[in-house]
Amino acid sequence: MATLTKTKKTTTKTSTPKTTAVKNVKAEKVPAKKDAAKDLADLFEDGLKDLYWAEKNLLKNMPKMHKNASSAELKKSLEDHMKETENQIKRIEDCFKELGKKPQAAVCDAMKGLLEEGKGIMEETEMGAVRDAGIIAAAQKMEHYEIASYGTLAAFAKVLGYKQSLKLLLATLEEEKKCDEHLTQIADTNLNTKAK
Repeated sequence: MATLTKTKKTTTKTSTPKTTAVKNVKAEKVPAKKDAAKDLADLFEDGLKDLYWAEKNLLKNMPKMHKNASSAELKKSLEDHMKETENQIKRIEDCFKELGKKPQAAVCDAMKGLLEEGKGIMEETEMGAVRDAGIIAAAQKMEHYEIASYGTLAAFAKVLGYKQSLKLLLATLEEEKKCDEHLTQIADTNLNTKAK
């Protein structure tokens, strides 16, 4: 006679830890500065000042990237983007006009850091395909910052009813996206492989 044995199913329950990183971090509320933005219009204007500084300083630094690039296609892309950047600066000035304000720049900490990183990448790479790959990496980080910034300001302009600014910011946003895509294509067309 055969004996039947019943097998007991065991299930292991994985529990999510009840403490999270946020609970473990000692945080403080950040007090607002005296001249802090009080509404979305102020935040929009602050964003324009930030981008105005970012684009002007990017334009000053692009010739250095161009001079250090060895790929003809990368050099051409940087030349084209310098011309675009001049127009993008003009568009930001036109956004200030819509607000009835004089164009003003405020130091953009993000772009300042990205430009420093780009300089460091050039110093830490040998001339040729490796430096080209580094320049593309640095340039794409800058593009991604600009894409995020222009997208955000376009969203603000839409809510605030700044129709002209919205149109101008969206035009620049598209150029930044295309530049980023073009840099990816340059890297993918053998450049990264040559840098191996």
